[in-house]
Amino acid sequence: MHGRTMVMSGGSRGIGLDTALAFARRGGNVALLAKTDQPHPRLPGTIHTAVEAIQHVGGQAVGVLGDVRSEDDVAQLVSRAVERFGGVDVVVNNASAIHTGGTLETPAKKFALMHEVNIRGTWLLTSATLPHLRESGGSVITLSPPLNLSPHWLGVHPGYTTSKYAMTLLTLGWAAEFADDGIAAYCLWPETLIDTAAVRNILGGADRARSPQIMADAAMALLDQPHEHTTGQTFIDADVLRAAGVTDLSQYGGDSVAKDIFVD
Repeated sequence: MHGRTMVMSGGSRGIGLDTALAFARRGGNVALLAKTDQPHPRLPGTIHTAVEAIQHVGGQAVGVLGDVRSEDDVAQLVSRAVERFGGVDVVVNNASAIHTGGTLETPAKKFALMHEVNIRGTWLLTSATLPHLRESGGSVITLSPPLNLSPHWLGVHPGYTTSKYAMTLLTLGWAAEFADDGIAAYCLWPETLIDTAAVRNILGGADRARSPQIMADAAMALLDQPHEHTTGQTFIDADVLRAAGVTDLSQYGGDSVAKDIFVD
């Protein structure tokens, strides 16, 4: 990844930060957009500590304090990334909002938040970087699931499900729309729960979760592949690593792991 630049929504903690660090360790530059400015007892990490962590492993980083729902904030992120590093090679749609209540347990405000962050945010970041991805022949990675249309997943929390499936549909749409421009667009989703702040605070069961590092390693494995092997597909992290020859996933923790949402 030497000399290549990754632009990411979120990234101050969890899967996003581990992915940014993995990219930086391989010589890449990282530009992050995140909302957390001050430490929070239930949300470790800020945009500032994320930049410091990337620099600590030898990478170069730009951090923009902002909201992925804001067109101006996203434009500032992309502008600063291009100004500092000369272009954009990889976009990671990482930021996401989650609420796993059913329809009657989901206030309109939470429904709107999930769709604004997950869909609008993914649209804004990707569309702002597409001109630069055309120049670099870059990649779009969206952290969203395969389109599992089983009645269980369709019915258990429709508000969250539609927001995440829309992220996947957008990404598959971009793979088709920009195929002739040399841009790869694909989705990555965890096989199991991942030990993130969301899992700890909302879903519980961090003891049944794998480390975020598994998603970071899977993302790097996908970036190593030719575009024709990845674009227009949805991937599961463990499947990606097994295909790359990793036979022992115990290094990522979780003695008795639980399947993630949308994974049967």
